[in-house]
Amino acid sequence: RIGVCHVLMLVLCVSAAEDFDWTKNHHGSFYYGTFPAGFSWGAGGSAYQTEGAWDKDGKGLSIWDVFSHKKGKIQQNDTGDFSCEGYYKVKDDISLMKELRLNHYRFSISWPRLLPTGIKSDHVNEKGIQYYDHLINHLLENKITPIVTLYHWDLPQVLQEKYGGWQNISMVNYFNEFANLCFERFGDRVKYWITFNNPWSVAVEGYETGEHAPGLRLRGTGAYRAAHHIIKAHAKVWHTYDTQWRGKQKGLVGISLSGEWGEPVDISNQKDIEAAERYVQFHLGWFATPIFHGDYPQVMKDFIGRKSVQQGLGTSRLPTFSPQEKSYIKGTCDFLGIGHFTTRYITQKNNPSGRSSSNYFSDRDLAELVDPRWPDPGSEWLYAVPWGFRRLLNFVKTQYGNPMIYVTANGVSEKMLCTELCDEWRIVYYKDYINEMLKAIKDGVNVKGYTAWSLLDKFEWDEGFSERFGLYYVDFRNKNKPRYPKASVQFYKRIISFNGFPNQREVENWRRKAVETCSSSNQLLAAARRKSQEHAEMPKVWPVHDEV
Repeated sequence: RIGVCHVLMLVLCVSAAEDFDWTKNHHGSFYYGTFPAGFSWGAGGSAYQTEGAWDKDGKGLSIWDVFSHKKGKIQQNDTGDFSCEGYYKVKDDISLMKELRLNHYRFSISWPRLLPTGIKSDHVNEKGIQYYDHLINHLLENKITPIVTLYHWDLPQVLQEKYGGWQNISMVNYFNEFANLCFERFGDRVKYWITFNNPWSVAVEGYETGEHAPGLRLRGTGAYRAAHHIIKAHAKVWHTYDTQWRGKQKGLVGISLSGEWGEPVDISNQKDIEAAERYVQFHLGWFATPIFHGDYPQVMKDFIGRKSVQQGLGTSRLPTFSPQEKSYIKGTCDFLGIGHFTTRYITQKNNPSGRSSSNYFSDRDLAELVDPRWPDPGSEWLYAVPWGFRRLLNFVKTQYGNPMIYVTANGVSEKMLCTELCDEWRIVYYKDYINEMLKAIKDGVNVKGYTAWSLLDKFEWDEGFSERFGLYYVDFRNKNKPRYPKASVQFYKRIISFNGFPNQREVENWRRKAVETCSSSNQLLAAARRKSQEHAEMPKVWPVHDEV
């Protein structure tokens, strides 16, 4: 008992030595100014969410193909079978990026589109290679830099069935072979690689809660084991690039981690501060601390270790890295991608440690709260709390030695049954969040680029098409999946053109003009809808979806 308290005291002392000050939260007023020269503005998407063509041109099944085809897993039983049909609309979508004046576009490569079984020695699908060649070449012809994610959740189904997916250490080598193929075929043109997108979700929602593919509920162990293998796979791919490709290709390899901010309910209460730090360490630190410092956060080792002992387990449910693995993993990050959407208030809460009650969430001993005054336009988890973004970016700076950061995802959804292109709340969200990022840069945080999430409305995982994150509206009911600009397109375009915010009058003017233009787009969309309804009496010869 004394030993545990003693260790916790030591941890608090170590934490106190960091510069991040939990007791100061100055929200401050809006800051007018510009981003550094060369700051990169972009937008993003991912393969399963946008491509469609789920079974075309030799693509193999992914775990999301299989999961979404099971009744009751996705809102309205939607699937990503067709989604935005991005597979067939490369030129159209790049013209939208040009309209926005984007510097970069973030997309992911579908592992089973290149390797249908996930295993390189089985078969390489050249048609899949051709599709990504076409996309990359068109981006570069239009002076848009590709930022490429290697794993955005679509594991080949064969690897899940044969080996248990990320529960199995063999994924490390299979993923490394896939990454090596991508470096070999695309690395002459792609200079920014992201190994994993939001591994927190892969581990927790894929293997602990079962809300995401592959839908396993291995409570208390599944998430930790999956994360352990993902971290090793990330490090292996970084070393492969570093030793075999960096010399000739001169690119960078990073990872994109989800960082939601946790703010102490009471910044004068030490217990709340510790709980808030624990929230961030169990979320972002779970992956970032091994990558930057070689091992899991001490607080995770302490809490999960203690709870495992209380359950009567001989070893901790959190796996351990050997000394060799620690040094191999440490420093495997040329840039850190941060995906950030929202913030929670955090307070201390003791959870019982019974064998049946142990899981990732109860291991943290905390409660998450929200302020009822925070705007909540779309996803039930996504509250607009702009000041949390600056806090998170400053935390990353102090904890991980001010790494080079690319914001790899930031944006807001709407949950609307009706069609609405005049998305004023999204304009407000982007304006305020981008401004907090600008303040963080003024604080000395090394942010090099920003990716609006997302370019298009798309398949939103277990939410199907019931939530829309896009700058461009996609009419999923129309077979051709036409795109229409929302008001936020005009607003974001002006931030990009100015590289920041000139003054209050001008920024207000941007908002007003953006909202004026969307009403004419709304009329176009309404007319197209009426036309398609007139044709609705005709018998359909393509599969009909019941998307919202």
